Amino acid sequence: MPKASLPQKHTRDFMDLIGVADIAPCTCPFDPGYDPVTLESHLEQSAHLISILKISMACWLIADEKATRRKVDIARRLNVPTCTGGGMYEVASYFNRVEEYLDLCADIGFTRIEGGEGFTELKHTPRQLISMAEERGIEIQFEVGEKHGGAFTPEILDEIIDQSKEWLDAGAKQIVVEARESASDVGLFNDSGEFNSEGADRFVKEFGFDAVLFEAPNKQSQFAMLNHFGPLVHLCNVRIEELLRVEIYRRGLHSDAFQHDNLRPKG
Repeated sequence: MPKASLPQKHTRDFMDLIGVADIAPCTCPFDPGYDPVTLESHLEQSAHLISILKISMACWLIADEKATRRKVDIARRLNVPTCTGGGMYEVASYFNRVEEYLDLCADIGFTRIEGGEGFTELKHTPRQLISMAEERGIEIQFEVGEKHGGAFTPEILDEIIDQSKEWLDAGAKQIVVEARESASDVGLFNDSGEFNSEGADRFVKEFGFDAVLFEAPNKQSQFAMLNHFGPLVHLCNVRIEELLRVEIYRRGLHSDAFQHDNLRPKG
């Protein structure tokens, strides 16, 4: 039979044949400062895999404003929510300019901002900040853990669990567990990059998978969390060019993931 007359084949149909789960988006990748055309290309191939896109750090603030607005518009067109990185909230808070910062984020069209106290001190209660954001149509996610505080001790972990509950109860959409760009000597990772799975389990036990975003900025941290939790764990701080690698691992289509019963396709 000539090829032209054969019915078209589809990747999703083949994945169904081998038992690859059809998973809702569970990864929040970040744009490290790409130009709008590059970002658009990534989103066109991967938008269906993204839970929310972080326009990271302060890059969006110092880039040409038209480019920043175009990025947010591209994401909206492709049905991808957007979030700012938490650092700019902390700078705005330090200078008592949170309301002006929220006004700017709302005007640009961000879906959500990230709050935190990773390198500054909070000046608003959870309910105060969430109320100000909601007045402007913006959601809040809150990052827990200090950027320069080292790996969580048991005592710090107790405090962070309590803080997470306070923010979620006040209306934060998700909690973000700090790991920076290194996943080493920070949060749930020791100075060798080893993953504290028992500490991570506490977040999931208390709040469930959907309420917690675990920062996983490199291959070691990403694979460790997926090996431990399976495909439904929410990951963030994944560079957008590494998103597809994370997602094939999540679905058991990576050779290392295939060795794990909780990730391997069911056939």
